[in-house]
Amino acid sequence: MKFVMIKKKSITRFFIALFGIFIFTLNLFAFNHFCIIPNVLSISASNENTFQQKIFNLMNQEEKIAYLTFDDGPTLKSTPKVLDILSEENVKATFFVIGKHVKEHPEIVKRAYDEGHYIANHGYSHHNDKLYASANSFINEILSTDVEITRAIGIENYSSHVFRFPNGYMASSYKTKKQEYAEFLSDIDYTYIDWNALNKDSEKKYSNAGLLNNLKESSKNKGTLVILMHDTSDVNETHLVLKDSIQYLKEQGYIFQNFYDLK
Repeated sequence: MKFVMIKKKSITRFFIALFGIFIFTLNLFAFNHFCIIPNVLSISASNENTFQQKIFNLMNQEEKIAYLTFDDGPTLKSTPKVLDILSEENVKATFFVIGKHVKEHPEIVKRAYDEGHYIANHGYSHHNDKLYASANSFINEILSTDVEITRAIGIENYSSHVFRFPNGYMASSYKTKKQEYAEFLSDIDYTYIDWNALNKDSEKKYSNAGLLNNLKESSKNKGTLVILMHDTSDVNETHLVLKDSIQYLKEQGYIFQNFYDLK
């Protein structure tokens, strides 16, 4: 009986992955008028597992490296200001973009990509009821976001191979669904990552000094940092404290990288 149950699960995963590939391919046909450009971002089979393992273990490292990550964009109000500051400070970051917003503002994603920032996947809708409606829906949210990024930056068959669950994998909401669906990420050559430091810019209204203090407290006595921030300005305007945040981290001896540096 145990053998049969495992076999059924494997078959289920196979067909879900097959469905996801079918949806991704179907969507790409809609964009076949775009020029074909070599896929410089896709991770080859030979080093894919190495990259995923580095992502998985990133927050366990002792080196003082800071990875700035911005969720929920792109937005007209905030993302260009964040990009301006990152350019001034010569810092490369990672943007976990929402597919529907990429469709609304592809030019901002293209700018972020052209300036050397890593474009990662945060799902299409940021709507948990849609994301976790079924395993097929979960896969389609990720692959549909890849399609929008593909169209925005002009890289054929783009995949960041890195997903961040809305609200984070560690959050208690939809915990069972997250545990179940996370197993399907490897079927589409993805892994996921949360964070180990943050300025709490999406939780409630803080002063700029408060945002900076949140970052200081959450990063205290840690090695490698994956820092959660948002480029939305819905609750706080992180760009107003971004320079001070970068300066503080530099003073603490951190260097800045993004996920390209893990390849």
